[in-house]
Amino acid sequence: MIIIFKDSARPEQIQKLCADFEAQGLQIHNSEGEHTHLIGLVGDTGDVDINYVRAQQFVADVKRVSEPYKKANLKFHPEPTVVETAGRKIGGGHFAVMAGPCSVECEAQIIEVARDVQQSGAAFLRGGAFKPRTSPYSFQGMRAEGLELLREARSATGLPIVTEIMNTEHIPLFEDVDVIQVGARNMQNFELLKELGHLDKPILLKRGLANTLEEFLMSAEYIMAGGNEKVILCERGIRTFETSMRNTLDISAVPMLKSKTHLPVVIDPSHAAGIAWMVEPLALAAIAAGADGLMIEVHNDPPHAKSDGAQSLTPAQFDALMARVRSTAAFFGKSM
Repeated sequence: MIIIFKDSARPEQIQKLCADFEAQGLQIHNSEGEHTHLIGLVGDTGDVDINYVRAQQFVADVKRVSEPYKKANLKFHPEPTVVETAGRKIGGGHFAVMAGPCSVECEAQIIEVARDVQQSGAAFLRGGAFKPRTSPYSFQGMRAEGLELLREARSATGLPIVTEIMNTEHIPLFEDVDVIQVGARNMQNFELLKELGHLDKPILLKRGLANTLEEFLMSAEYIMAGGNEKVILCERGIRTFETSMRNTLDISAVPMLKSKTHLPVVIDPSHAAGIAWMVEPLALAAIAAGADGLMIEVHNDPPHAKSDGAQSLTPAQFDALMARVRSTAAFFGKSM
């Protein structure tokens, strides 16, 4: 349920109403925008008398929310959320690019790539230390050692790091990771999502290979219900009947998500197609569709990469792409 207040509403009136709702066991989600002040009620609102609430002089309107996700709902939070960490912002007109290798392979590799993507204008360094792979015989990442190498790359460049977590047992290892990524395979690992909800740290949540947008938003709701509202949504392609590409990028997910949620939305064109030459057109299409950022794989030697070399750009290719990203983002009113 959403309660919208009139401009003339006094703080003490709102506080008293909120206290009454909390006494009924409801959670209060407060949202104050430039022109609107509203609260969202989370919980069983079946016993709330809408007519009584609507009759209060300081209440402009009362609406029931039919969608199962509440905290992630645009109706609860009409202003776009801006997620900020280490001085970088995503959302609300702020556009950011996360770039780096699929997997951390050695110290020289990750630091070289980090310096390259920084010079090209990336705002974050992405890199996998723990790698979920389809085959148990594929490279699984350097794990804790990979996290340490990411920290070294951050020290060398100043770029905040984005890396994927696999399970709840690893949370202590991610204490000083700037943005924790939840991969597509873990989008509905609800126990992991609940634990991440207790952190005060941005979570980049990737859409599952065959999940609907409502399921995607419900996974975000799991994190937010725990108290962590620093969630970034990432569309990375879904599995369809098409076989010429690794996945099919659901570009329509961007405007549709923007109509449903206040959370930032980024696109991963590298995993979407799995083909390096397709990264640029998909990245530019994402900006035009309204995305708040990109996640792009960059490797200093793609033919010899231990994972996903076919979809990785070289530093030179990434540099050329970033020039077009900057101009396209500026054209659509995004700041980088």
